[in-house]
Amino acid sequence: MGRIFETRKATMFARWNKMAKLFTRISKDIAIAVKAGGPHAENNPTLRRALQNARAANMPKDKVESAIKRASGQDAKAYEVVVYEGYAPHGIAVMVETATDNVVRTVANVRMHFKDWGGNMGNTGSVAFMFQRMGVFRLAPEGLDLDALELELIDHGLQEMGEGTGEKGEKQLIIRCAFNDFGQLNDALESRGIHPLSAESEYIPQTPVELPEDKATEVLKLVDALEQDEDVQRVFHNLA
Repeated sequence: MGRIFETRKATMFARWNKMAKLFTRISKDIAIAVKAGGPHAENNPTLRRALQNARAANMPKDKVESAIKRASGQDAKAYEVVVYEGYAPHGIAVMVETATDNVVRTVANVRMHFKDWGGNMGNTGSVAFMFQRMGVFRLAPEGLDLDALELELIDHGLQEMGEGTGEKGEKQLIIRCAFNDFGQLNDALESRGIHPLSAESEYIPQTPVELPEDKATEVLKLVDALEQDEDVQRVFHNLA
């Protein structure tokens, strides 16, 4: 009985830890958006996207409002978005997106994680050519005419449309566009009254690499260590 309790406790802790990290990431996205375009979502499409992502993550309203208020203050932190590149064990390419108010601290920590988990941090451009930066929108498919929607969105930058699943296994419609068409496609969805569950830019691997389970586990340990870092927003890799 005690062992079952400890297992449940560990699972619950991991879930809360993941949620806290997600809320921190979204809070930084909100802060960056407010600094760039102001605190009013109706005039700031980047902030609207951040708020969409907050709703999709079930981020409490008071936390969202607090993030906007902090970012609007005179003493608000100025976050810089910096992307680092490197290799995980077994040659897996890794892109690490950070939002930091101290680049010296961040680069030292990212380099440490690569070293501690058997990888190597590279220079700018060392692995970026293996990825394509794209706008990625996740939609609830209920009530959508997928064929008609695809035809309509092609003129607004749509490149890929497919099915996926969310955190809880629910069905999602995933659409992608070139990063330069991100705003155009987002506006096209908004004009049709379609509110994405999430809207973000992602680094999509051009050629995913398969590894045996034991080697893949080594890679994922590095990915997890990077994701737990307070300055890291997201980690992308080409492990299949």
